[in-house]
Amino acid sequence: MTRFLTGGLVLLALLLTVTLTACQKSEPPKQPQVLLQVNGRTVMLEDFQRGFARSMTDHQALSVAEREELQRNYLRQLIDRELALAEADRLVVQVTPQEVDEVMNEYRRDYPDQVFQEMLQSQQIDERAWRRELVERLRMEKVIRQEVYTGLTVEESEIKAYFRQNREDFERPEQVRARQIVVAREDEGQRVLGLLRQGEPFAEVAEKYSLSPDREAGGDLGYFSRGQMPDAFDEVVFTLPVGRLSDLIKTEYGYHIFLVEERRKAQRLTLSEVYDEIEQRLRREKEANAYQAWLQNLGAQAVIDVDWSLLRELHQP
Repeated sequence: MTRFLTGGLVLLALLLTVTLTACQKSEPPKQPQVLLQVNGRTVMLEDFQRGFARSMTDHQALSVAEREELQRNYLRQLIDRELALAEADRLVVQVTPQEVDEVMNEYRRDYPDQVFQEMLQSQQIDERAWRRELVERLRMEKVIRQEVYTGLTVEESEIKAYFRQNREDFERPEQVRARQIVVAREDEGQRVLGLLRQGEPFAEVAEKYSLSPDREAGGDLGYFSRGQMPDAFDEVVFTLPVGRLSDLIKTEYGYHIFLVEERRKAQRLTLSEVYDEIEQRLRREKEANAYQAWLQNLGAQAVIDVDWSLLRELHQP
């Protein structure tokens, strides 16, 4: 087992989208193998394999070299995670059952019960294991807020300086807010266009007939400027009067109908208009830098053991 000290582990542990715990097998492994140890916290090889598998997209074809690189990156994320959790252990940072229940209820509001259970099954994890992982994530968030973000401030002078130095970023070009409906065939497009001209609400027709993912938002494309959408879109929406339906437009994606709901003239935004946006941008930057420095400091003091031979065995035929 190779021993080393970590330094520049920069991947944010809060962005981990995988779960280490999973449904228990009917028979536990006969010889559990320790892959990683961080200040007394242990990650087993089997847990690493399950978590790494969940982090991969379905049917993802990779060369051996690509897979090895992804596994090394995943291992670095786990080390970051374990460093943060080891510090939470040292500081006895805990979360209450009420805090966990509150977050779980938020998840359940977003997922009907059956869909929530199907989501867990797709990840091969039961609800108890999912809750344990949630507890760990909340502990990480709490220790990071407590030890990293506390005391971070963004001064007014910094906001004004950023505005002066990045003035061109706040030159807003002409924008439109538009909705679209996309169908596969011309005859279907003409039928849908007929419904709209008869007064059917655009959003309702989009939800019912459109093939585009934005149909769930009634076809709303939000605000956009020239060049952000395909040229065929720009040619229509930037000449179409507000509130008027377009004709049926054929593109490589299908047959489109557009409705422009609002138009914004090009303008130079003032400091007061972008003050909050700049403050949030600078705060996120400071938090990311502080988190990186915190991890580097933890890593410099921590002894981390990785059994690289176990990883190499994973790639042997």
